Amino acid sequence: MVYQPPIGARDLLPVDVAQKRWIEERLQQVFHRWGYHRIITSTLERLDTLMAGGAVQRSTVLQLQGSEEDELGLRPELTASIARAAATRMGQGGYPLRFYYNANVFRRSPQSHFDRQQEFYQAGVELLGAGSLAADAEVLGLLRDCLQNLNLAGCHLVLGEAGLTRSLLSAFPEALRPQVREAIAHLDRLCLEQLPLSPELRDRALMLLDLRGKPQDVLQAVSALPLDAAQQEALMRLKSLVELLQDAMEPASATAPSLVLDLSLIQTFDYYTGIVFEIVSSSDTGRRILGQGGRYDQLLGLYHPTGDSTPGIGFVFNLEELHQALLPSGQLPLQPPAVDWLVVATTPQAIAAAFTHAQRLRKVDHPVCVEVELDMQQTPEAVRAYAGDRHIRQIAWVSADHSVTIETLS
Repeated sequence: MVYQPPIGARDLLPVDVAQKRWIEERLQQVFHRWGYHRIITSTLERLDTLMAGGAVQRSTVLQLQGSEEDELGLRPELTASIARAAATRMGQGGYPLRFYYNANVFRRSPQSHFDRQQEFYQAGVELLGAGSLAADAEVLGLLRDCLQNLNLAGCHLVLGEAGLTRSLLSAFPEALRPQVREAIAHLDRLCLEQLPLSPELRDRALMLLDLRGKPQDVLQAVSALPLDAAQQEALMRLKSLVELLQDAMEPASATAPSLVLDLSLIQTFDYYTGIVFEIVSSSDTGRRILGQGGRYDQLLGLYHPTGDSTPGIGFVFNLEELHQALLPSGQLPLQPPAVDWLVVATTPQAIAAAFTHAQRLRKVDHPVCVEVELDMQQTPEAVRAYAGDRHIRQIAWVSADHSVTIETLS
């Protein structure tokens, strides 16, 4: 019998891990610089916790057998878990709270996709307790800084406003509104054209579908619509955010993402209440959604013992997509971290001395990686060949009297 990982899971071998850590470390550097602290939440959650915000469907959760009272599942994302932890355990600590995470998540693939991946790796941030325009700008600036620290060019920051887009859908008959929303969310022009709408409403639906492009053009198009006071306020806030992003950030570099305003960017659920955004890369390898996020000002209230509402905003990077986008750049390591020393006992009686010397090398001021040769039957030529194959540059030949001969390989 050949043992394989479960359907939808995979093993990460040393080179995979080295490349994954390269990405994570560069993201963490930025998270730290912006004052965010790592949080680790439970991989296992109650189903009612996961589905409270409406963004998670029960069918996508990998469920586990729990007690009769608790229906349990593996987390399909981190925001709900972090919101639960903050609302129930950190409410007295004072806001704002700045968190980041690196974690695996699990999502059940549709039955029609037999071999689809079901375990994913993510890194992201959550800013809780700040609902201002400056908070929106901070998160988008942090996202931009991450992309620049990865030296990842050719990206677009696609920015929408879920509350404004949702309110613009109120002009449609209530019975058809979910279908219009679904079609816009999936950019399904054919579906919109076939819905039983009046010519005026069909034109409006198609206009909403096409509300994307340069920020000034989209803002001008929306300004021409008949807007109520709440819609005008949301539009002015979006305009102010675009201006703040353009004025406050450093001059654009080759790796700075271009800003695209897209008011058709909307989810089919009511999780987000303000800005929503995606990080999209376009290259020879195709279009990839590297991450997504947005503002969710009602979520924490669902978990708070007294229902107190606290604003929140965050984003997540999909590490598998980042990995694929970065592969052609040549930046990712092609092998695991190198071993600095190979310590070899010259005789069986010198084994203890070899381990002592290896430990001494590991305690030097700068970190080093040290291997001890374990096969006493190896010839010097075989030892050198082994070191050469693994790119080990220095061999320490240790005698029983603790004397050491250093050999540097070319």
